[in-house]
Amino acid sequence: MNWITNSVLPKIKALVQSSDVPENLWVKCPSCSQMLFHKDYQEAFNCCSTCGHHTPLVPEERFRLLFDADSYETLEVTINADDPLKFKDSKRYPERLKATRAKTGEQDAISVAKGTIGGKPVVIAAFDFRFMGGSMGRTVGDGLLLAAEKAVAEHAALIVVPSSGGARMQEGILSLMQLPRSILAVDRVREAKLPYIVLLAHPTTGGVTASFAMLGDIQLAEPGAIIGFAGRRVIEETVREKLPDNFQTAEYLQDHGMVDMVVARSEQKQKIDSILSMLMESRAA
Repeated sequence: MNWITNSVLPKIKALVQSSDVPENLWVKCPSCSQMLFHKDYQEAFNCCSTCGHHTPLVPEERFRLLFDADSYETLEVTINADDPLKFKDSKRYPERLKATRAKTGEQDAISVAKGTIGGKPVVIAAFDFRFMGGSMGRTVGDGLLLAAEKAVAEHAALIVVPSSGGARMQEGILSLMQLPRSILAVDRVREAKLPYIVLLAHPTTGGVTASFAMLGDIQLAEPGAIIGFAGRRVIEETVREKLPDNFQTAEYLQDHGMVDMVVARSEQKQKIDSILSMLMESRAA
């Protein structure tokens, strides 16, 4: 038996466990647990072909989904001083930022790009939930202001795709100041009579929901996205009532008039193109 164990079995294992097979060939859907072919999953922009679950997108993927091919360029967002309040919890704020930047490859929770959708000029500001829960601090506020100013300068529509837990606690009152600041950014676009569209991605909560995220001329949302101010558990404990199972989902908000349309990723570019055609034509008249 030794010659079988020492000689034959290793050769069989080498044939079966070929190093040519990539480790990420399959992806498991976080909703229905279906195994999906990684290439198909990526081409569907992280949407499950079985249950339709939409896994969050990073900003670069969002830009590729929405902009016309090879039409966009990213804009540089000013990065603020790391620790204005010398905040420390289990880890110092600069250390947390450094670790998150190394992990995500991003400088903060927002990315801004300009390009075209259906040939029409557009500026998109997209959040990255991987970066400290997409929380809004001064740099995110600067990114929103940059996007609004660029939209006005280029006579372009502004599209914001929030995915955030709200204000960034490590920046305290400076973070809360970004709420009215973001509203002023939206006002600049409106004063220029340019379209402002919000595409609510999962999750959109807290101060982000209480400011720019609910001010769109048109409010779109991705299927199943959780959208609200306070969390479900907090509300249930406050009102002492059991909330509906679909409470705070995009579909629930659409049924109650808070969202205009719930749009799957496969249809988002076409839908936004149609909306922009109507809004830009009506405002040019």
